[in-house]
Amino acid sequence: MRKSLRPETSLNQFGFMPDTETRNAIFTLLMLMERCIEMQKDLYLCFIDIDGKDLRVIRNLYWDQTASVRIEAEHSNFKPIKRGMRQGCVMSPGLFKLYSEIILRNLNGISGLQIDGENLNGPRYADDTVSIAESGELLQKLLDTAVLESERMGLSSNVKKTEYLIISKKSSNPKCNLVSKGEEIKQVTKFKYI
Repeated sequence: MRKSLRPETSLNQFGFMPDTETRNAIFTLLMLMERCIEMQKDLYLCFIDIDGKDLRVIRNLYWDQTASVRIEAEHSNFKPIKRGMRQGCVMSPGLFKLYSEIILRNLNGISGLQIDGENLNGPRYADDTVSIAESGELLQKLLDTAVLESERMGLSSNVKKTEYLIISKKSSNPKCNLVSKGEEIKQVTKFKYI
């Protein structure tokens, strides 16, 4: 299954990928921020929250699951699994990643941040997506596309949990007034990613 999913996965995906972890996604964002500040270039980030239908689909795979611990030939009593994924299940992360990739692959053609001739517009860790752009207009276009593609897959964006952040060396932080479905997106000065 992993071999089949790999070609479908964007290079922007850090989650459930070989040799990548949470720290890789966080490090990438930190380096982008530092370089933009150093180059006196504003960086526009939008942390998009898509309704958790995809999470519910994966979670339903584990409905009423139980587990026991085996030590040599002895088993403990079975206990209900109350959260998280069943240990050792290789299918769920792959399905989860594929679902997110299908939604977000149409962002690939939209300009974000140009680095050495390469376009970077949305590193993500599983479904934790941050859209990155050089301007408010480009960030709005990325947000609109993510919302549209999510709706095509039967999901909706959660405007109340979607927030944007502008990294700037300027004394007063710029604004870009992002809007989704007629509602203004909240600008923040810090965000807890992943």
